[in-house]
Amino acid sequence: MNDKVINDFTITVGTANGSGSQTSNLTILRALFKMGIPVTGKNMFPSNIQGLPTWYTLRLSKDGYTARRDEHDIVVAMNAKSFERDVANVEPGGVLFYDSAIKANIERDDITIYPMDVKTIIKEAGIPSNLKTMVANMVYVGVLAQMLGIEIEKIKMALEFHFAGKEKPVSINMGVIEASAKWAKDNLEKKDNFYAEPMDKTDGLIMSDGNTAAALGSIYGGVQVVGWYPITPATSLVEKMNAYLPQLRTDKNGKATYAIVQAEDEIAAAGITIGGAWSGARSMTSTSGAGISLMGEFVGLAYFAEVPIVIWNIQRMGPSTGLPTRTSQGDLNQAYYLSQGDTKHIVLLPGSTHECFEFGWKSFDIAERLQTPVFVLSDLDLGQNQSMSEPFDYPDVPMDRGKVLWEEDFDKFVEENGEWGRYKDVDGDGIPYRTLAGNRKEGSSYFARGTGHDAFARYSEDPDVWMQGMERLTLKHETARQYIPDAIVDSVDGAEIGIIAYGSLDPAITEARDLLAEKGIKTSYLRLRALPITDTVKSFIRKNKQVFVVEMNHDGQLREILNANMPGECTKLVSSNLNNGLSLTAKWIRDDVLAKKEN
Repeated sequence: MNDKVINDFTITVGTANGSGSQTSNLTILRALFKMGIPVTGKNMFPSNIQGLPTWYTLRLSKDGYTARRDEHDIVVAMNAKSFERDVANVEPGGVLFYDSAIKANIERDDITIYPMDVKTIIKEAGIPSNLKTMVANMVYVGVLAQMLGIEIEKIKMALEFHFAGKEKPVSINMGVIEASAKWAKDNLEKKDNFYAEPMDKTDGLIMSDGNTAAALGSIYGGVQVVGWYPITPATSLVEKMNAYLPQLRTDKNGKATYAIVQAEDEIAAAGITIGGAWSGARSMTSTSGAGISLMGEFVGLAYFAEVPIVIWNIQRMGPSTGLPTRTSQGDLNQAYYLSQGDTKHIVLLPGSTHECFEFGWKSFDIAERLQTPVFVLSDLDLGQNQSMSEPFDYPDVPMDRGKVLWEEDFDKFVEENGEWGRYKDVDGDGIPYRTLAGNRKEGSSYFARGTGHDAFARYSEDPDVWMQGMERLTLKHETARQYIPDAIVDSVDGAEIGIIAYGSLDPAITEARDLLAEKGIKTSYLRLRALPITDTVKSFIRKNKQVFVVEMNHDGQLREILNANMPGECTKLVSSNLNNGLSLTAKWIRDDVLAKKEN
């Protein structure tokens, strides 16, 4: 046997959609995490069609890398329909575990092969017939535990977390796992080099997906109204809100202090959200690109009538229905420019589950401060996959409701600035003062309209009034730069290459920079966290000789936006983009930079 490979490999499990494998996979993931091993999981599944092949890949990395890898070191094949592909995917020198009930020739002599007698193990474990299919996948949990060294007590802890301490399902599943581990000990001789050994690199961390983090962040940000319609991969965000809000947001009598309304479609969901925000509630919706397309007209209304709403877009592949269960960053232009006419929106770009939580509450502050829609662009990879995170921090600042006038404020405003007008800018920042429904002061009411209006919300078709209104909205967009999360920059002395990226690409960029450094290529890195771009972004582009804009879309949408903002620097911006439904790997980024960099 060659040298051991410890905590630095991938495990890919091939099963059938709807077979209950997610519980098994998450059990392994959490057990490894509890062993202190940096680990992440990526799920690739079909679009709601039961029985089609699905794959789940765990990456163990002693160095803490969490980006997707193309290499499949260990493959567990449980699905006859994908068996040939699964066998072919095993890396030379890798390992294949498979259900021995799958009758097929394996014509490879460069891998280690372990058959698993799933049927016999389930039978001897005494599992009731109605549960055999659902717990069959626990066999590979037990076999992997024995063959790799995954601690059984950590597996039990993971099951107790998954089943919320319910004794019966924990007991049934542990029975299968322990029987499988014993079977592997008695029947399989270890011939491979892969081992999982305890570490201490997950101390103080938690495991979460981005949609759960976003839900909690929105709750802690004071959300009151949610209008929504189910859509992959955004549905779980509001489902988590439905789970947590009854525990966290009720009055002393147990009455809900929030409203979640499932509408008949995305258009109605946007309308509900705008209605809630206009009345003074913190309001949001959650959807994906196809849903955003339907919301376009209502979002334009919120922009022009200046109603503060938050819109989470968990991006998937488009155009049209596209690939609903694959990840992408193809909605950046859509979010930034959505609606007819000269419209530009605030777009927040979380790069981790921790930032999904943080932007969950900050998005409301920004929306109300600027009185405008705020988009938060996550994606399927970040939103639905489990990843390690620092614990979520309770907001440490008061809510920013922005320029709201109540009765006493209204009198003071009139005294200092003269007659109040809903769209009157008295501070020179493009942001007017607003009143909310319930203000009893005479003169505080107004008519919110999506048609032309003057500073006093009166209907107008006057060209000069129209131009004044658009100039003010443009000024407000400029003002936004001081309120949005600024980019994070890691500058390296002597680097002539810069990399700009955002969102879920951050782990791949981090690893790719290390791979480039191994080849003697220094890089600086700017992680964009919001649009519009700030002076930090402009300075970074000017400073670097060549700037790679890495993104998961076909057209290089971020590069187009940067070009529009800095036309004089466009020749140094290089698109490094790929959009195939899979999150980018560090090796792909490294190779693309090497192929395109200036000598």
